[in-house]
Amino acid sequence: MIERITPAIVDGTCQAPASKSHTIRALLIAALAEGVSRIDHPLESNDANSCMHACRALGADIVETDREALLVTGTGGRPNAADAPIDVGNSGTTLYLAMGVAATAAGLSEFTGDEQIRRRSAANLLAALADLGADASSHGGNGCAPLSVGGGISGGTTTIECPTSQYLSSLLLACPLATGDCTIVVPLLWERPYVDMTLWWLDRQQIEYRREGYERFFVPGNQSYRAFRTDVPGDYSSATFLFVAAAITGGSVTVRELHDDDPQGDRAVLEMLESMGCAVSRPRPRSIRLEGPGYGALTGGSFDLNATPDALPALAVAGTACGKPLHLGNVPQAREKETDRVAVMAQELGTLGIRTEEHRDGITVYPGAISGGRVSGHGDHRVVMALAIAGLAAGGEVSIEGAEAAAITFPGFFHTLRSLCR
Repeated sequence: MIERITPAIVDGTCQAPASKSHTIRALLIAALAEGVSRIDHPLESNDANSCMHACRALGADIVETDREALLVTGTGGRPNAADAPIDVGNSGTTLYLAMGVAATAAGLSEFTGDEQIRRRSAANLLAALADLGADASSHGGNGCAPLSVGGGISGGTTTIECPTSQYLSSLLLACPLATGDCTIVVPLLWERPYVDMTLWWLDRQQIEYRREGYERFFVPGNQSYRAFRTDVPGDYSSATFLFVAAAITGGSVTVRELHDDDPQGDRAVLEMLESMGCAVSRPRPRSIRLEGPGYGALTGGSFDLNATPDALPALAVAGTACGKPLHLGNVPQAREKETDRVAVMAQELGTLGIRTEEHRDGITVYPGAISGGRVSGHGDHRVVMALAIAGLAAGGEVSIEGAEAAAITFPGFFHTLRSLCR
């Protein structure tokens, strides 16, 4: 699908889509709980559908009561082994977190996914699950899907480097169901706020654990998850694209359903944009307004994105509108997402006339006028949305190939964007 974006100013109010990260954690915990859980206002997207498919394959029953809620009958901590390979599509979050859930089952479950997923390594997580007593292996011997996990977690100690926080989150969700106690030693951890989110969920479930910072976790076994009811908050990661749109076009946007006390790491993007010259306010609870200075008036600078890697595509576009170069660094994991987002954003911004410089762990974007042109989303939802935002400040029409990928996390993105354009 090709979407054509023409220059416009963003001005208006909209609602953020529900958080993907919260939705997936809610689904997996509900699948492990005893009884029926209700998840209100979950994200409706390809990634959420992938997670529901995985939960059903592992024995949970999920009823979509209407467009606003899911009723999940859990397995009481005894998930099934899947009868057929679980295809997670493009959802890395589903793959990694569901691997831990599947490892607690007696039998083996096989996971696969699309071409991008089959290139993303789960080797460290497979090794950690094996350390803790599970049967875990990659069919090709390369750490990537297709892979199989299961056999139960007996406990013990594992040491795991986590260039993606999802490895640690997977273990933290699974280890309470081990038959023995688990110790997780973490010499390397990127994307810490996503671990905070997982711990937030464990706290709500009254799961016992002890920690020494982010370096060591001790999780007693033989615990259980309980049925719950929750309202899924809005997604700061998706809202980032709308905030950057206002920032570079000199407009304003108010995004509703963003909780002030949410552990989502991409809340920090608001502080970054504010330091670059945007005005951020909270006109009412769960509502954030951002007013942008417009093209050429942002200040630029340097930001550490290790905790907020998903913000790189959008902030790279913001860099084009700065008065001096914008450096986005300490985010090597951005090269291991749905695409190599550093290389892809450099390539596509170059197509639109913008000079960039790639680094091993980030990108520098130099100020310049965005030209019109035809670009590719590379099957990456965040790249697609970033290029759409760039089109609002371009000198002509920007055509985006593969625009349907936005539906992975923000199905109504283009409708929302057009509703805000003036």
